[in-house]
Amino acid sequence: EVQLQASGGGLVQAGGSLRLSCAVSGLTVDDYTFGWFRQAPGKEREGVSCISRSENSTYYTDSVKGRFTISSDNAKNTVYLQMNSLTSEDTAVYYCALAASRPIVSMFPDPGTYDYWGQGTQVTVSS
Repeated sequence: EVQLQASGGGLVQAGGSLRLSCAVSGLTVDDYTFGWFRQAPGKEREGVSCISRSENSTYYTDSVKGRFTISSDNAKNTVYLQMNSLTSEDTAVYYCALAASRPIVSMFPDPGTYDYWGQGTQVTVSS
């Protein structure tokens, strides 16, 4: 059974950092595409960053480029999202997700591409 367990959210001041983790069970992270999404109150779920080690591809939405870094650790079967220089605009519930297929890069930020989702972890940035 595939399971994703997200953690690492919390309350941080603007300019601070957090690292989100998505622990994966049931498969090997390097073989699949993973994404981090976020959803703020009243807004649609947004693709923040995605990674496919097998395709050697990553994706970042424009608002996080240069601040966020996605990575994966096959030994720990975990996908990470390092978030630096956080702003109040980053406040949201963050979700990790797995695509069972091998989507092309243009499909990375589409939530419909993903088959499995972890529970959300709240990130709150105080200004």
